Amino acid sequence: MTTMGKTNRTLRMEYLYCRRFFKCFILACVLLLPLGGTRHGFLFAQDKVITNTRMIGIGGVNILDTYLSQEKYRGTEVRYVSQTIREREGKRWARLIEHQGYISFSNNRADNGNEMAGTYDFSYGLLRDWTFFDGKLDVKAGGKIDAAIGFLYNTRNGNNPAQARLNVDIAPMAIATYRFNAGRLPMALRYEVSSPLCGLMFSPNYGQSYYEIFSKGDYDHNIVPTTFVVTPSLHQMLSVDFTIKKTTLRVGYLGDWRQSKVNGLKYHSYSNMFMIGLTRRFKMIKMNP
Repeated sequence: MTTMGKTNRTLRMEYLYCRRFFKCFILACVLLLPLGGTRHGFLFAQDKVITNTRMIGIGGVNILDTYLSQEKYRGTEVRYVSQTIREREGKRWARLIEHQGYISFSNNRADNGNEMAGTYDFSYGLLRDWTFFDGKLDVKAGGKIDAAIGFLYNTRNGNNPAQARLNVDIAPMAIATYRFNAGRLPMALRYEVSSPLCGLMFSPNYGQSYYEIFSKGDYDHNIVPTTFVVTPSLHQMLSVDFTIKKTTLRVGYLGDWRQSKVNGLKYHSYSNMFMIGLTRRFKMIKMNP
């Protein structure tokens, strides 16, 4: 088979994979639409319970991107997280909306090179709710769509000094919360975990420059279908909530470990952070028309 035949066959396989992924993506979007219903032309009156948490964190990061350098860079990362969970009383399903923004500064072992990275991450999910032990233990499990866009800049490189980060993933997710009292202080121990299952990722190929991609228009497998095999990643957070004078504080540990190996290029970003923030829980009452 000729090289052109192999290329056409590879492009066709990628096209078919992308079609299957987008079908799953559209189906997931439909399933994640707000749930609702009507009866005799009237909307059901259901109280919305909204839990919003805003946190800021700081910690260490370890970054490797072989497109820019074979060296690992270590440094400091600062992250902001806003997470909203919307529920309806009497219903078993909850919607999750999450925004994350983070920036990091790191250097290599010889301390003669620096990298700066920045990312915005948006997640939208649908979670099924279960309660145990008279409501003390609450477990939510389901899935989410996660989209991220960012950059990585290396000060040592004259050619190809920067790398763009762009990916969309579908990921299973679970949240477990155990409520208890420490004396007279109400507290909640919470664990959250998710891992990407499949998705799409932008990546230059090995040895390919951004000039070739965007100025010359030379496509070389730059939109890459991904699975958990080539992007074995894990996002988890262990935290505790405690309420003092009607103010709920949340403190905890965040581990965000992302990896990929596509187009002959390796990438990882390991973040371990201390997080602190405020949690608000309020109810919105909707009356029947």
